[in-house]
Amino acid sequence: MEKLTNIKELPVLPLRGLVVFPEMILHFDVGRKRSRAAIDAAMNNEQEIFVTAQKDPSVNIPKLDDVYRIGTICKITQIVNTKDDIIRVTIQGKSRAYIKEVTNNVPCIFANIAEVPKCEPKNTVKEAALVKATKSIFDKYIELLPNFSPEYIFKVTMCSDPSEIADYIAGNIILDFINKQTILEEFDSEKRLELLIEILSDELNIIEVENDILEKARMKIEQNQREYLLREQLSVIQQELGEDDNPTTEAEQYIEKLQKLNLPEEVYKPLFKECSRLKKMSSGSQEANVIRNYLDIVLELPWNKYTKENINIKKARASLDSNHYGMEKVKERIIEQLAVRKLNPNGNANIICLVGPPGVGKTSIAQSIAKAINRKCSRIALGGIKDEAEIRGHRKTYIGSIPGRIINSIKTAGSCNPLIILDEVDKLGNDYKGDPTSALLEVLDSEQNSKFVDHYIEVPFDLSKVMFITTANDLSLIPEPLRDRMDVIELPSYTREEKFNIAKKHLVKKQLEANGLTKDNFKISNKGIYAIIDSYTREAGVRNLERTIATLMRKSAVKILEDEELIIKITDKNISEFLGAVRYRDDHNSKTDEIGVVNGLAWTSVGGTLLPIEVAVMKGKGNLLLTGSLGDVMQESAKAAITCVRKNLENYITNTDFYKDCDIHIHAPEGAVPKDGPSAGVTMATAIFSALTKKKVKSSVAMTGEITLRGKVMPIGGLREKSMAAYKNGINTVIIPFENIKDLEEVDPVVKENVNFVPVKDITEVLETSVVGFTKNVHKGKKSSVTDHYSNVVRQ
Repeated sequence: MEKLTNIKELPVLPLRGLVVFPEMILHFDVGRKRSRAAIDAAMNNEQEIFVTAQKDPSVNIPKLDDVYRIGTICKITQIVNTKDDIIRVTIQGKSRAYIKEVTNNVPCIFANIAEVPKCEPKNTVKEAALVKATKSIFDKYIELLPNFSPEYIFKVTMCSDPSEIADYIAGNIILDFINKQTILEEFDSEKRLELLIEILSDELNIIEVENDILEKARMKIEQNQREYLLREQLSVIQQELGEDDNPTTEAEQYIEKLQKLNLPEEVYKPLFKECSRLKKMSSGSQEANVIRNYLDIVLELPWNKYTKENINIKKARASLDSNHYGMEKVKERIIEQLAVRKLNPNGNANIICLVGPPGVGKTSIAQSIAKAINRKCSRIALGGIKDEAEIRGHRKTYIGSIPGRIINSIKTAGSCNPLIILDEVDKLGNDYKGDPTSALLEVLDSEQNSKFVDHYIEVPFDLSKVMFITTANDLSLIPEPLRDRMDVIELPSYTREEKFNIAKKHLVKKQLEANGLTKDNFKISNKGIYAIIDSYTREAGVRNLERTIATLMRKSAVKILEDEELIIKITDKNISEFLGAVRYRDDHNSKTDEIGVVNGLAWTSVGGTLLPIEVAVMKGKGNLLLTGSLGDVMQESAKAAITCVRKNLENYITNTDFYKDCDIHIHAPEGAVPKDGPSAGVTMATAIFSALTKKKVKSSVAMTGEITLRGKVMPIGGLREKSMAAYKNGINTVIIPFENIKDLEEVDPVVKENVNFVPVKDITEVLETSVVGFTKNVHKGKKSSVTDHYSNVVRQ
């Protein structure tokens, strides 16, 4: 090794699979963060950088032990910034160099680099012989690979410096980077030429063998082409003689197609057998037509054809966020699934089932997933299917038989790994023809579907690479064995704020384009959008909201055509001129404190709603009257509320014999609307207490929670929707069960900013917050510190 001189500190740039030689010009892209930092450091230091190869190209963040210590000092001659944080760099090698020691490792590797002086020619006989031998073997090399430019060949021919010849040839021929690194690490020019001659000799042997193989393959292809030409000539002769319907020739064509597909033995044998049967039949027979149709369909399937996935988590997240507002839990679960798929491409993917009310975006989010990962997408509508053959196909012996919908979707997609959406899986039926849900068990089982057999094609087809996403409205209608095979993700109904943002960011823009309007001649205010949501639609999703916006724009389009200079401005004040009278009124919420009237909160399939409970106490014989279309569970909650008041609040009630000499009437307004569930328990108990004690209940307070006989407040569901109903109706305090604190994470941020949530454990805490003038006279004191803590957290 020659003496190392001229030590300088330089940033180190590791390259994957590339070796740079002195005087060599190289273009490459830089995407890694540490590599970009090395480029930036070099640009600030006379554009010099030390370039070396990685030992293992798969290492993403290489350390000193992961790179070769011998490399090349290079000068950066050009930098071009491209999309996606990629830098296109052009460098020119200057001299060999060696890493002496690392001086820094942040933000990239910095090291003291010792430059190796160029090896000057020795002008010996051996050196001249080696130069001549190198040029001779290189001439043979370019004869076998004639794609080199004349300029390149001319430079090798005219060059006489042994060091330059070795570096120039090694840097510009196709070699494994390990062989190139071996040449780079040899400082002596004679030994470097010997090493290059040895490597070129090995490459020549490989190329000669490869050319022999290609020549044999070419001759075989020419023979096949000759046979094909003769068959075509024979076919023309048969047509001239009126003998063109030759089943033998037709069968041989099917066999040729079959052989090109490279199918597994278990698939190839049955299909080849059908081709052999066709060869022996008359072309006009009914059976021959059945076999022809069968072979045509089977051979059109995308055997061994796969779409290349492109899973980029950042792009997938951005795509989902741009196309779908809200649904953070759903999008996060999908991103997790894609991340696992990226890290383990060969693993069996979970079957995702999206469950939610109509119109919340189940099908559209599944289509967005397919677009984000570059997979073909096919949708199968399962609603109303009752025949198992719709899934598995019909036996080919029947007239008009076809494959099932799964195989048809694969055929339509043209890929063995599409994303298939099984829409409305909860609406499958069954009758005497079979149970399609049972047929789906094999399709949606990742352990079994690699050998799925459709009744029509009768050979196994691999569905293990297919990504299945199912959708449903009601999870309880899906049979347990089928539900057990799916990973269920629930999509709740949209809140009022989510509907507003979806309308403003997506639906209005979409309908402007669909109706030929622009932002200049049609404007709708925020209050106008809220008016549509509150007064003209009542749904879980946004389909009716979109239809109503479309109606608004159609009526606006008529007015604009009648007066071209007119600019339509929709507000909550003039919206009725376009959409007519209000269809839905706001929930009734009294603004004054009253006795026996308490604001409850209820969950419905179209969101939350305010449910006031009214209680009247009259002289009587202890009868309990329940009105307002109350279900069995709600009636039981009313009885439990009365017992709770008798047992736990007798110290606060003057007439402790009210259950004997008073009639209690509990009513839930809007009597035509059926109501049920246990979450109105605390509301009824509070209203009963207020009516018995003649104490008013705060109209600014709403509550929800199940009550027990001991006065404990039990957790409920639907807090997200209920809290939105409270916010919409101007409620500033909502009493919730203490165990529902964890569900506050799902509450809309705008609701948390405007509503104070008070977690409670028993009925006395409820009364302290809601009843005017109520104070504990037993066990007096503050609420628990835990309750205070969470109240403060929610308030903030």
